[in-house]
Amino acid sequence: MDRRAGTGADVIPISDAPSAPSGPTTPSPGPAQVPRPSRPAGLGRVGVVLVSHSQELALATRALALSLAHNDDPAPVAATGGSLDDGLGTSAVLIAAAARRVDQGHGVAVLSDIGAAVSTVLTLLAEADEHGLPFPVRFADAPFVEGSVAAVLTATAGGDLAAVLDAAEETYRQHKV
Repeated sequence: MDRRAGTGADVIPISDAPSAPSGPTTPSPGPAQVPRPSRPAGLGRVGVVLVSHSQELALATRALALSLAHNDDPAPVAATGGSLDDGLGTSAVLIAAAARRVDQGHGVAVLSDIGAAVSTVLTLLAEADEHGLPFPVRFADAPFVEGSVAAVLTATAGGDLAAVLDAAEETYRQHKV
């Protein structure tokens, strides 16, 4: 494994990457309270990856977004944060594994929290083929929590990748006061 100069990103060829963590990627958030997605879930939906410096923050944001989806069959959402040694930071290896876990053939939207995480994601996406990322994978330039909720709700409703990215990025224009 090597480090990309200036980004702090750890880079590893896909052939050397550790296996993706096992376990479900989308626990049931409760009974369905909104209409089912416009496209049958069996046909797949856009996946969403939430990247934070903190695994706890990524998981809490994922839980919030899924609970607000009010759907027993939400879009696939993975949360990843921290470094490979369980400290604070971001890991290209963990992000790539998360993107592969949520891929259902309709694209993957990636959101991240702060500067270095953004740099790691953008470096990873610039070398998507080298890392075995699904196609297409796109970065949403959006606030982490608000954008994550919008992305998950839109993906759960069956929106395509462009709609998921637009929904997340639109949250920049929504004023709180």
